[in-house]
Amino acid sequence: MLIDLEKWQEIGATLKQHKLRTILTAFGVFWGIFMLVILLGVGQGLKNGTNANFGDVTNVIFIWSGGRTQIAHGGLAQGRWITLRSEDVERIKERIPEVAFAGGFNRLGGWGSGQYIVRGDKGGPFSVRGSHPGMAHLHSLEISSGRFINQLDWDERRKIAVVGRGVQHVLFEPWEDPIGQSINISGVNFTVVGTFNSRATGDNAADEEESIYIPNRTLRHTFNQTGWIGNITVIPQPGVHAAVVEEKVKNLLHEHHRVHPDDRGVFAGWNMQNAYDRVQGLFTGIAAFSWVVAVGTIMAGAIGVGNIMLIVVKERTREIGLRKALGSTPAAIVTMIVQESIVITTVAGYTGLVAGVLVLEGLNALVVSAGAGSGVFARPEVDFATSMTAVAVLVFAGFLAALLPATKAARVNPIVALQDE
Repeated sequence: MLIDLEKWQEIGATLKQHKLRTILTAFGVFWGIFMLVILLGVGQGLKNGTNANFGDVTNVIFIWSGGRTQIAHGGLAQGRWITLRSEDVERIKERIPEVAFAGGFNRLGGWGSGQYIVRGDKGGPFSVRGSHPGMAHLHSLEISSGRFINQLDWDERRKIAVVGRGVQHVLFEPWEDPIGQSINISGVNFTVVGTFNSRATGDNAADEEESIYIPNRTLRHTFNQTGWIGNITVIPQPGVHAAVVEEKVKNLLHEHHRVHPDDRGVFAGWNMQNAYDRVQGLFTGIAAFSWVVAVGTIMAGAIGVGNIMLIVVKERTREIGLRKALGSTPAAIVTMIVQESIVITTVAGYTGLVAGVLVLEGLNALVVSAGAGSGVFARPEVDFATSMTAVAVLVFAGFLAALLPATKAARVNPIVALQDE
């Protein structure tokens, strides 16, 4: 066997002879792995929290009318206010094949304005938003009871509502089932068919859960918004970047509304994929920086191990000479030194890995206890593949650290070594 019980006992005895030196040497390796786990875990926690705020659809495009025309075009004067209409959505669907979904979305009272919603003697101001069948994932909603808007609701303009957890807490008693109950929105009764929680974090989740969703078609016809839509939401086909689709959609809107191509302020928009790509690039940089710092620390620790092994070889010159005189081969001597180095680095590294994971678990418990207040930080963690990569780097570093002193030990002349003082 390459490593038998006697050799393990010998390695243990050798390391115990210089406990303080062994501990200080191992600490460099321990700290490198520990810092790698902490840095990667915290970076992943920031990434998880930020991605949660992006929602389930990260390539969505929102477009709305941003102002009056600033350039006269096509025989029309400047200063025209451009209104988005349902036919704009239909043209986008017909003429841009890269679009997977396009829909118009309206609100009651405009952006950021709440409507006073009443149920019996209870009431409160909440955001009322229009949506489309099967689009719960677009809003990052998790249906907790009942259902979301379906196609029949849309086709028949049903007066149904899906309410957030915050709305439910205000309008209903804890023991009440909201499903099938009626709420009054601006004088019109709507039947609750579902409740939801937000998948976002922090304040975004709280705002979302104080919202009510109704079919956008119902909203427009019930509350006299048939002449316009608030914004057009577009989702590209898989594999198509949102920037490509956004440019095509805006060009089509310029053409249809006879707006000069250079009059870029008329149609405002927000491309979520551009923001998402920038954030992912930032986290890639954080991960790379974490690896550079941690691997640098690990290598510094490995160099320390190598230096200690050189000292060990010097101190054990007579012993090594005696071994060779008694028949030990150079390979056996090399194996002895390498095994000691790998034991130090592996034990220290594994301890650092465990300590780092325990710290992340404690941090995760604090985040969970903070609930919605966790903001952009959630589930700090290091995946299994990363942990195994760190261990592999560690073992390899321990092997490299021992090569030079092991080679030096293998070249010891037995006669000269036995005369060493």
